Amino acid sequence: MNIPIEVSARHVHLSEEAVCALYGKGYKLSLRKNLSQPGQFACEERVNIIGPKGILKNVAVLGPERSKTQVEISITDSINIGIKAPIRESGDLLNSAGCILQGPKGKFEISEGLIVAKRHIHMTSSDSQKINVKNGQIVSVKVKSEIRSLIFSDVVVRINDNFKLAMHIDTDEANALNAHGDLYGNII
Repeated sequence: MNIPIEVSARHVHLSEEAVCALYGKGYKLSLRKNLSQPGQFACEERVNIIGPKGILKNVAVLGPERSKTQVEISITDSINIGIKAPIRESGDLLNSAGCILQGPKGKFEISEGLIVAKRHIHMTSSDSQKINVKNGQIVSVKVKSEIRSLIFSDVVVRINDNFKLAMHIDTDEANALNAHGDLYGNII
């Protein structure tokens, strides 16, 4: 089965508390465009991510609001701002890195919540039955590109019937592929 590959650039998921600190009390995030995963959307709002060595400016905010603020960057980003971010699955934030977020109305500091997202595949239970994989299973995926095809190991399978089939990689991984246009992978 061909699995669409999507590049997940640096972004932030904000809690209600963070939205208030960054944009003002009672502020609601504004929809810019819907994302491929149902119910997820890119917002008009942007933030800066501040580390001890630098700032990542104009970083996308994704909605809807979450119970905890989560910041997802690449390893290159992590090096550039001087924060050692662990590679984790989304939501696995305990003892992860912290940072300062800056918005137009103020700053919001998190002591944990900054990660490099582990590459993963979103799929429904129907998809998982066709491919014969289980939730949490670690697989390898072969991705063909024009001149830099790769096999990604350590890809976690995430199954939820609210998902749409797609593998997410970060910008460092996409650059390793010299990714352009539509990409597809196959579990091997």
